[in-house]
Amino acid sequence: MNNPLERLDGVGCPHLLVVGDLILDRYTWGNTERVSPEAPVLVMDADDEEARLGGAVSVALLARGLEAKVTVAGVVGCDASGQLMRDMLRDSEINTRLVVSDPRRPTTVKERFVGRASGRHSHQILRVDRERRNPLHVEVERILLGQIQKLLARTDAVLISDYGKGVCTSRLTADVIAAARKQGIPVIVDPCTSADYTMYAGAALLTPNRPEAERASGMAIEGRHQALAAAHRLCETYSVDAVLVTLDSQGMALGQADGSGEIVDAKTRSVYDVTGAGDMVLAMVGLGLAAYVPLIESVHLANRAAGLEVERFGIEPVRRQELQEELNGTPSSQKKIVSVDEMARCGQLYREAGQTVVLTNGCFDLMHVGHAAYLEEAAKLGQILVVAVNSDRSVQQLKGPGRPIIAQEDRARLLASLACVDHVVIFDEDTPHNLLREIRPDILVKGGTYGTNQVVGREVVKAYGGEVCVTGQTPGTSTTGIVTAIQNGTGLAQTKGAEHVS
Repeated sequence: MNNPLERLDGVGCPHLLVVGDLILDRYTWGNTERVSPEAPVLVMDADDEEARLGGAVSVALLARGLEAKVTVAGVVGCDASGQLMRDMLRDSEINTRLVVSDPRRPTTVKERFVGRASGRHSHQILRVDRERRNPLHVEVERILLGQIQKLLARTDAVLISDYGKGVCTSRLTADVIAAARKQGIPVIVDPCTSADYTMYAGAALLTPNRPEAERASGMAIEGRHQALAAAHRLCETYSVDAVLVTLDSQGMALGQADGSGEIVDAKTRSVYDVTGAGDMVLAMVGLGLAAYVPLIESVHLANRAAGLEVERFGIEPVRRQELQEELNGTPSSQKKIVSVDEMARCGQLYREAGQTVVLTNGCFDLMHVGHAAYLEEAAKLGQILVVAVNSDRSVQQLKGPGRPIIAQEDRARLLASLACVDHVVIFDEDTPHNLLREIRPDILVKGGTYGTNQVVGREVVKAYGGEVCVTGQTPGTSTTGIVTAIQNGTGLAQTKGAEHVS
C-alpha cells in the first residue's frame, strides 16, 4: 500500500460534517479521607475541576486535530453547559452554526467524581448524568435536518456519532444518509447499541465495536473471522456498503457488500486508555474517504491512528505529523519527550487511572552507570517514571561555563531510550518548583547522598500530600569524575582501581 497520507496532503483539508449526540464530560477531583457524620458516605474535599468534549464533539475534536475543516450538527440545552460546549468548540476552531439550542432538554452532561486517598490512587466514586434520551421534538428535528441538508453541498463526508441520546432519530438519520448519498457524499456511522440498524441503510460504512456487532447481527464474535462474517451479514441485512468491526487489541474486520473482506492486524501497543479509539476510527476513516483515499487504505490509516490514540489518556488529538512518523517508523522513544503542559495533563490522567507517578530531575550530562542504576530503582517506586531534564541554560547556570557537554535535546533522547523511563520533560528554571506544581508527582525521588530534607522541591510535593524519596548511590561514578579523568588523560576504570586499592 502506498502512503495514503500523501493523498491527504494533496487534497488539503476536506470539510467534515459531524452529526450526533453532543456530550460534555465534567470531572471533579479531590481527597476522600473521611466519612460524613450525616450518613455513611465519603466526603470529597474537591480541589480541581475540568470539562472535556465527549460524544460526537470528541469525534469533531479528533477530526480537527487531523487538519480537517469541521462543522458540528447537534442539540444542546439553553444552559451554561451548552454555552461552555459552544465556547470550547470555537476555541478548537470547530464550526458551531449547526448546533441548535432546545429549551425542552438539558445539555447532555456526564459528571464524574474522582477521589484520592492520601493524595494518591485516584478512583471514580460517582457519576451523575444529566440528559434526556427521548427523541428530539419534531420542530427541533425539522430545523436541524433542514440546516444539515443546506450544508451538504459544501461537505466532503458526513460522520454520524449515535450515542442513543435522542438526536439521531430514525427520520433525521435516514434522511441525512439519503440526501448525502444522492449527492455522492460518503456517510460513516458509529452506531448506537440498538439491535436494529434499519435507519442506517445506505451508509457507506458502519463502525460497530464487538458487542454492538454481536447485538445487531445476532452472531457471537469470538475472533476476527467471526467478526468478518458478522460484518458481511450486517451489510446484507441493512443495505450498507461496508461494515468495519473494531476488536481492540485484535485489530479490525472489514466486510463489504460485494462479499470481499479484510482483517487488519493491530500493532502491539503499551495501551494506556482505550477511550477515544472508536471516535478516532470514525474521524480518520471519514477524513480518508472525504479525500478520496480508497476504503481499505483509509481503514489501515484509522487502525494506526487509533493505536496512537490509545497510547494517551482521554481524548487527545493525533496530528497528521504524528501519524506520518508512525507510518515512517519513527522511534517510539522520541514520543516519550513531552512538554511540561502535556506532562501535567498526562499526570492527572495517570492518577485518575490509579497509577503512581514518580518524578526525578537533574542535568544528566554524560549519562553513566550511576544514572542508570538510580533511574531503574526510581522506576520501581511506581508505575510511571518521569525524568525532568535541566535545559542547557539552566545547566550552565548551575554548573558554570563549559557545561553542559551534551545538548538538552540529545540528553532527553538518550534518557527516553531507557526502558524504565516513561516520559522526559525539559525545564528551564534553576529549580524544579514550578515543574512540580504543574505535574504534581506522587513521589519525588533523587539519587545520591542527600537526606530527604535536602531534596530541592520537597516542600512543594509534601504540601499536596506527595512523598519524597532518596535512592542509593553507585560509588565512584559522577559526571564530574568522568570529565576530570578525561582531562587528566586517565581512564575512569583506572581511577576506580586506585580508589579500590586505597
